[in-house]
Amino acid sequence: MPSARDSIHDPRSEESKKRDLIARGDYTPTPAGKAVFFLLRGIEPYLQYSILAHGLGTSLLHRIGLRTLPAGLPTNTGIALIDSLGLSPYRLVLFGMAVGAAVKQNIWVAALSGEPMPVGGAVAVGVFNAIFNSISTYAFLLRATSASLESDFSQPSLIIGSALYIIGIATELVSEIQRKRFKSEPANKGKAYTGGLWKFARHINYGGYTLWRTGYALVGGGYTLGALAGAFFFWDFSQRAVPILSEYCEKRYGAAWEQFKKDTPYRLIPYVY
Repeated sequence: MPSARDSIHDPRSEESKKRDLIARGDYTPTPAGKAVFFLLRGIEPYLQYSILAHGLGTSLLHRIGLRTLPAGLPTNTGIALIDSLGLSPYRLVLFGMAVGAAVKQNIWVAALSGEPMPVGGAVAVGVFNAIFNSISTYAFLLRATSASLESDFSQPSLIIGSALYIIGIATELVSEIQRKRFKSEPANKGKAYTGGLWKFARHINYGGYTLWRTGYALVGGGYTLGALAGAFFFWDFSQRAVPILSEYCEKRYGAAWEQFKKDTPYRLIPYVY
């Protein structure tokens, strides 16, 4: 992993630096912040389990006249660890999404990201994920918004949402692993990575994140919540993250980045944007 001595000067404007959530080119070790990040993301799925299995917070919803779904029959897979959770198949999928997101992000902070993770930033990320995941979970529990009001398990919203989630989170993880391997080679120092999945979109990891967030929300709250989540993250990446990261790349990599833009016209999602 690069050391603080390998850090480079960030050539962007001060405005872009303030709007970015990551200190680009800075590899100062932040073990405390990364430990907090790892801990908060590791325990967050327990919050989702408490809501799905024990109805945490639903009493407040009932007091204002909102109705929630019954627990449903628990999953019977023959695998003791899974069956002991006592979750219905649909709830088990939602819980699995929370676990998968936490695992992916902890892999990123522990092994793939060299930039600093201050304690405050780690707390902010933990709270952000807890809120967004809980929105999907509570949307599923509420009769007025749930994507699961039918008796059959394999519902279209579940199938489509799960597919988006799997494709998105796999794309994000694989692309970041590919970039990490490239950057770890001394011969590639100072070069932009343009291979692997990055050949299809210049910020393919952001596109993957948008897809899995959309799928997660769709499984919980149906097409409306899925569309809202997808629109939010697409807007945030296209209007904030991509422009400020592009400025950094343009100033750091120069002509090589301009050529990459010509060779790879799509920013987030191949053949879409």
